[in-house]
Formats: sequence, C-alpha cells, structure tokens
Amino acid sequence: MRFFVPLFLVGILFPAILAKQFTKCELSQLLKDIDGYGGIALPELICTMFHTSGYDTQAIVENNESTEYGLFQISNKLWCKSSQVPQSRNICDISCDKFLDDDITDDIMCAKKILDIKGIDYWLAHKALCTEKLEQWLCEKL
Repeated sequence: MRFFVPLFLVGILFPAILAKQFTKCELSQLLKDIDGYGGIALPELICTMFHTSGYDTQAIVENNESTEYGLFQISNKLWCKSSQVPQSRNICDISCDKFLDDDITDDIMCAKKILDIKGIDYWLAHKALCTEKLEQWLCEKL
C-alpha cells in the first residue's frame, strides 16, 4: 500500500506537467510569427483558438467518426495518426497524441498545413465568432 500512494500521485501529476492552459497573451506571443500567415491576422487566430479549445493543449473532442486533439483541435480523420482511425491520411505525418503536450511547435506546423490546404474556415468557430470585433483578442503586452 505504501508504494501505491506515490505511484498514484505521479499518475495524477504527470499529465498536468505535460499539459498547458495558455492565456491570450502567452498564446499571442507564441503565435506572433504566424501573424498574417495565409492572410489571417493574429487576433482572428487567437479568437479561433479560444472558441476551439479554450487555449488548452489537452483539449479532446470526440465526434462520431473522428477525434480532434489539442490547442488547434486537429482531426485524426485527415491530419494525424491515431488507433481510432488507422486509415487516416495523416497529412501532418504525426501521432495525434503529440498535440496534447505543452510544446506547440508541431501543432503550429500542422496548423500551417491546414491553413494552406483548407484555410481558416477549417475551424468552424472562425466564421461564426471571429470575423468581427477582433480588438478584444489583441494582447496589450506585445
């Protein structure tokens, strides 16, 4: 029983170490290099990420035929590999689990591919919620 408690605590704490709940300003800083990429302004992207994942790197949404992973809610149907959809096209050539950690470098690379192929409207929240009044998504600290 003595060994169970420490292992239990490691099991609880380990996922928290890998996950990251970003703030608007933290995310703005990390994404500033892709401001204007594909004609998308940074406030549009920040707004879209808020309504897509709540800036949470461990966000997972399960749909009928696919699952969406991480900050950018990248689908395993086309973009990444998972055991749920073994026939995925895996366009980003990456395991979906990589989108659930706090290193968003690979997430950004895949998001750029999505922007190149599908555009910003791949993320449904963009058109509905992130095309007007974008000043609230600016970070004053940049």
